[in-house]
Amino acid sequence: MLSDLDYVVGVEVDAQNLPFITPWERTQHEGAVRFPDFRHFIVEAAEDYERAGFIIVQGCRNPHRSVELKRIVLQPKGLGYGRACLRLLKRMAFSDMGAHRFWLDVKQLNSRALALYASEGFVEEGRLRESVRVTINGADGYDTLIVMAMLDREYHARVALGLEN
Repeated sequence: MLSDLDYVVGVEVDAQNLPFITPWERTQHEGAVRFPDFRHFIVEAAEDYERAGFIIVQGCRNPHRSVELKRIVLQPKGLGYGRACLRLLKRMAFSDMGAHRFWLDVKQLNSRALALYASEGFVEEGRLRESVRVTINGADGYDTLIVMAMLDREYHARVALGLEN
């Protein structure tokens, strides 16, 4: 909801998250909330349903059935929320949206996310070398985006093996 966007923008620019994402302006988030091809979710966790981050999925109406995990930003970290969200998102993409392909890109320096995506069955498809500018603590440089994806048949094989819940 539009009323959640102050929270969303605040989480994006938090020092723990900023190195790993390219934050959007509030107006970009407003457009995503209103545009039917996007889904903008607030992650709620624990018994009190406290906000724990947000997710943006794009390509929900893609005629090629290619759905993108545009952004996942969680806080706090290290509590298993990322894995839980990713499993729900895969089920939503393949079962609810009928995706053929569910894909994402991730900065190479985000080793924690890369390990999670690989452990959840995403396959590296390619690299966009030094494609995003990164400024951290006064240092200015570039990072590589790694494109990863899972196909519907790979997801359904994981389901058959009991790797998805």
